[in-house]
Amino acid sequence: MSREQQAVARARKAFETGRSKPLEYRIHQLQNLQRLFTERQKEISDAINKDLNRSEVGMQMFETLGLEGEIALTIKKVKEWAAPRPVEKNLMTLSDTVYIQPEPLGVVLIIGAWNYPWAVTIQPLIGAIAAGNAAVVKPSEVCIHTAKVMEELLPVYIDKELYPVVCGGVPETQELLRQRFDHIFYTGNSMVGKVIMEAAAKHLTPVTLELGGKSPCYIDKNCDISIACRRIAWGKYTNCGQTCIAPDYVLCEPSIQDRVIEEVKKSIKEFYTDNPKTCTDYGRIINQRHLKRIMALLEDSTVAFGGENDESNCYIAPTVLRDVKPEAKVMQEEIFGPLLPILPVGGLDEAIKFINKGEKPLALYVFSSDDKVINRMRDETSSGGFLANDCLVHFSVSSLPFGGVGNSGMGCYHGKFSFDQLSHLRSCLIKKLKMEGVNNMRYPPHTPKKLGWARFFILKNFDLGWVGRMVLLAVLAVVAAVALQKYLF
Repeated sequence: MSREQQAVARARKAFETGRSKPLEYRIHQLQNLQRLFTERQKEISDAINKDLNRSEVGMQMFETLGLEGEIALTIKKVKEWAAPRPVEKNLMTLSDTVYIQPEPLGVVLIIGAWNYPWAVTIQPLIGAIAAGNAAVVKPSEVCIHTAKVMEELLPVYIDKELYPVVCGGVPETQELLRQRFDHIFYTGNSMVGKVIMEAAAKHLTPVTLELGGKSPCYIDKNCDISIACRRIAWGKYTNCGQTCIAPDYVLCEPSIQDRVIEEVKKSIKEFYTDNPKTCTDYGRIINQRHLKRIMALLEDSTVAFGGENDESNCYIAPTVLRDVKPEAKVMQEEIFGPLLPILPVGGLDEAIKFINKGEKPLALYVFSSDDKVINRMRDETSSGGFLANDCLVHFSVSSLPFGGVGNSGMGCYHGKFSFDQLSHLRSCLIKKLKMEGVNNMRYPPHTPKKLGWARFFILKNFDLGWVGRMVLLAVLAVVAAVALQKYLF
């Protein structure tokens, strides 16, 4: 039995003991996870600095701060989320107890990504724990140092049998995918997403795919271009552009292109100084292979600003490209790096048409002071998330579902959405062995009169308060005891 098989078998055996189901146990595990992020900041930060050249402050801001907030919210709300959820009844079920009961799915596989290795790996784990599941955690092997720290620290703080960490590369991931899971949660690119989905289909395992794509950004000429470009530059160059919801490219009218370039350039210098290479807040490309891929995208485009690179240091300067053509290399795939192409368009209509020609993106951004422009962009396009006049920040809102649509993914998470995504929402109806007369209409022999009664009970909708329901229930009891017995036969 392989190491991966053993981890999955142990997790399933632990789940079958039932110890992950009591709310007190879930909360205790989440509290332990919370302690990890308060007690082990240095180990986490040192590893991420080695992998992505991210400072300790940057690590907390973009990795652990959001996780701490998510854990705190989940601890506060999990009892409410896990409680039975009453639903509306029809007349046929008025005397019954009808509700939704969330229950654990079983053993979940979580495959993390390397760009925000803690945030996108642990956030679904929080949901899995809260929902009462076991979970096998597979951190990205690309973040070598972070994966090692995760493998060392998680078993110290949370149940190592219920939540094992499996490290390794493609062979180990393939071996995991050969095992049967009750849900697979994957964050990464669409090409691997298809592989995940194909493997899951063999066991009819449901999947959540958090993918990416080319997230467009339209700048209306009638907006505060300085503020717009400041926010776009922040969204684009954070983590050296290695963010799945980073604005991938800018659409704007030719008349404002030069101004956009100057304002982005100004913001780059404000954020990262005149020499971003020496700035502690500017990251690095994850490895040389990705650096070469990104630099190759520049070949047929005009650099307006930046473009410098140092392969030995995995450094690419914040870069702006001007007058980019739709057929340019940089427009054929998600950039996932610090290149910002600007495509001139004739206006809003052309921008919408261009966006709709491509795959549905994970995020779509519009900057405008005109609500009509914002509303048209929202109503006439489709994307995982939609933001007006800012970038990235919807990821931080736990009350919003985060996820893609079409090629950018399926399923969603954050807050209660994570809990529901990793739960089975079980339909429950509890009936008493009484009032059998009401049921006579459904039993053979079927007659027009029975159909008439069935039509009344099933199709009639009444907006009744508590008192009204009690009165109607009493009436139904009389009907059941007298009227139906008399007239249905």
